[in-house]
Amino acid sequence: MTITWIPPEISPLFAGVMVFCSFLTSALTAAMGLGGGTALLAVMGLGMPVSSLMPVHGMVQMGSNLSRTLIQRMHVVWPLVLWFLLGSAVGIAVGAPVAAIIPDSLARIALGMFILWSVLRKRGEQKPLSRPFFIIGGGLSSLGTMIVGATGPMVAGLISSQGLKRQPLIATHATCMVLQHGLKILAFGLMGFAWANWLPVLAAMIISGALGTWLGTRVLDNLPEKLFRVLFRVTMILLSAQLLWQGIEGWVK
Repeated sequence: MTITWIPPEISPLFAGVMVFCSFLTSALTAAMGLGGGTALLAVMGLGMPVSSLMPVHGMVQMGSNLSRTLIQRMHVVWPLVLWFLLGSAVGIAVGAPVAAIIPDSLARIALGMFILWSVLRKRGEQKPLSRPFFIIGGGLSSLGTMIVGATGPMVAGLISSQGLKRQPLIATHATCMVLQHGLKILAFGLMGFAWANWLPVLAAMIISGALGTWLGTRVLDNLPEKLFRVLFRVTMILLSAQLLWQGIEGWVK
């Protein structure tokens, strides 16, 4: 097995851009809870073939979220993670064949609408954690990640509905995304994706992402809770608007 430093599908310059953006987007996600995965997917889509985009993005995001989980492990709400994992296993299993028949534009519109609902809906008195809610949410988001890639905002919407504070919200979100991306990577491997050519670039992106996570966590620890809530909601709304726009634009075309 021959390992090349730069995959033939991309240029050395673009490989450097990807490594730098991995640092920036990981810092953004660690500080705000989400946004980095979607931003990185958008950048990678500018210079990568579609056939490589989803698996490579999934591997980088798993590494970034794993570093965030390790740094913030004391804040993870494990019951939520377990219920999410149960649904994710089913969602990934059926995601590959379903992804082939669901239009990308429709998936983006549905995802954007769900994010808006999770952010803007009125919340009454906080209710006990719902197992079916997270199992179904894990399944749907994992199905979505096989189609549109960056479903972090949907998972964040599921978790934020429980009213968690900033550290538990981000730590639990990161752990759920590690499991989801890990299952997705396994699925792409079984489908025959050639990981060898991407190993050096992936290693560099994961290391730079870990450094970005460390920086973003320092910002999070010093961010007032009220300010975090406002920035979190604004970021969620902007990301959903972007998904809706991409979906509508693709549907019209």
